[in-house]
Amino acid sequence: MSTASNGHPRGLYVLFATELWERYGFYSMMAILTLYMDEHLRFSQQLSGQVYGGYIGAVYFMPLLGGFLADRVLGYNRAVMLGAVLMGIGYLCVGLGPLPLFFGGLALVATGNGFLKPNISTIVGNLYRQKPELRDSAFNIFYMGINSGAFLAPFGVAYLRAHYGWGIAIGSSAIGMVLAFLTFTVFNTHVVAAAQRAQDSANPEAEPEPTEARRRTMALLVIFAIAVAFWIAFYQNGFTLTFWARDNTATTISPEIFQSVNPLGIILFSLPLVAIWGWLRHRHIEPSTPVKILIGMLFTVASFGVMVVAALIGGDTGRVSPAWLVSSYLLIAIAEISLSPMGLSLVSKVAPPRRRGLLMGGWFVATSLGGYFSGSLGTLWSTMPHSRFFLTVVGMTLGATAVLVLVLAWLRPIFARALAERT
Repeated sequence: MSTASNGHPRGLYVLFATELWERYGFYSMMAILTLYMDEHLRFSQQLSGQVYGGYIGAVYFMPLLGGFLADRVLGYNRAVMLGAVLMGIGYLCVGLGPLPLFFGGLALVATGNGFLKPNISTIVGNLYRQKPELRDSAFNIFYMGINSGAFLAPFGVAYLRAHYGWGIAIGSSAIGMVLAFLTFTVFNTHVVAAAQRAQDSANPEAEPEPTEARRRTMALLVIFAIAVAFWIAFYQNGFTLTFWARDNTATTISPEIFQSVNPLGIILFSLPLVAIWGWLRHRHIEPSTPVKILIGMLFTVASFGVMVVAALIGGDTGRVSPAWLVSSYLLIAIAEISLSPMGLSLVSKVAPPRRRGLLMGGWFVATSLGGYFSGSLGTLWSTMPHSRFFLTVVGMTLGATAVLVLVLAWLRPIFARALAERT
C-alpha cells in the first residue's frame, strides 16, 4: 500500500476528496432545506420540524442497513458506489419541485447515504490495519475533508439560490455526487485492499471470543447512546439556529451563510488538535478516545451556554451581534472534532471484525436519533423564550456528560483489551 510523506496511506486522501464532494452536495441542500420548506413550500414550523427531524433521522438510520448489507453481501466498495448514485438521483428529485418528488428525493438521499456513509468510514479504518496508532489522526484528517465540503456548500448554494432559484440551488447537490463518484472510482486502486471485508482479506483479523465480543458491542452502544445528546444539540444548526440567524441576528448576511462557520472551525482547528494529540502520544499522556469524547461534550455545553447569554441580553425579543452565533459555532466545532471522528475511530478499533460495518452503521444510528429528536426539540422554538430553549439543550448535554463520567471506569479496560489486540 503506497504512503504519503507523512506516513498515511494515499488511500486516505482519495477518501478525503470523495467525502469532500459528497458532503458538498449533502450540506448544500442542508443549508437551505429549512428555508425552502418555510419560504417556498410554506410549511408550518411544526411540519418543517417534523420533516427536518425525520429526514436527518432517516439519513443516519439507514447506515445500519447499509453497513449490514456491506458486511454480508455487497462489500464496502460497491456499497459506496451505489450510495453515491442514489444520492445524486435523490438531489435531482428534490430540486424538481412537486411534493411527491420532494419526499421521494429525500428518501433516496437517505437510502444512498446509508450505503455510502458507514462504509467509506470503515474503509478509512481498514487502511490502518498495520498502523493502528495513526488511526485517530487519520479520522481527524478525513474529517477535514468532510468539513471542507461543508464549508464551501453554503456559499455555493446561497449564490445559486439568489441568482437561479430554489430548484437549481438544490439540484446542484447532484454535481457534488458526480465528483465524489468519479474520485472514488478513478483512484480506486489506492483503497481496494482496505475495502475488502474481514472474511475476504488475505490476512483476516482474529475474532474475539463471544463473551468479549459482546462486551465490546455493549461498550460501543453506551458511547452511541451518549452521542445522541450531542447530535440533538449539533443539529440545531440546520433548524433553530438558522431561524436565529435570520430573525435574531443583527446582520444582512444570508442566514444559510452562518452554517459555514462550523466547518471552517473544523478546518482551522483539526490539524492543531492532531498535532497536540501527537505531541501527547509521544510522551505517553495522550487522552484515551472516550476522554476525547468527554472533552467534546464539555465544549457542546459551552457552545449552547453562549447562546443562553446571547438570548438573555437581547435575543429573546430582538437582534444581537452575530459574534454570539459565530462563537457558538466555533465552540461546537471543537466539540465535533473531539467527538465525531473519535467515535468513528473507536468503532474501527473496538468493533469485532465481522460486525464492523454493522456497528459503524450503529454509530450513525446514534446520529439518526439525534437528528430526529433535534427536529422534535426544535418544534418548541416558537413556544418558549429562546434563552429557556438553549438552557434546555445545556441541561440535556450536561446530563449526558455526567453519564459518560460515571461509566468511564467500566469502559477503559474493555477498550484497552481491544486496542492491545490490534497493536
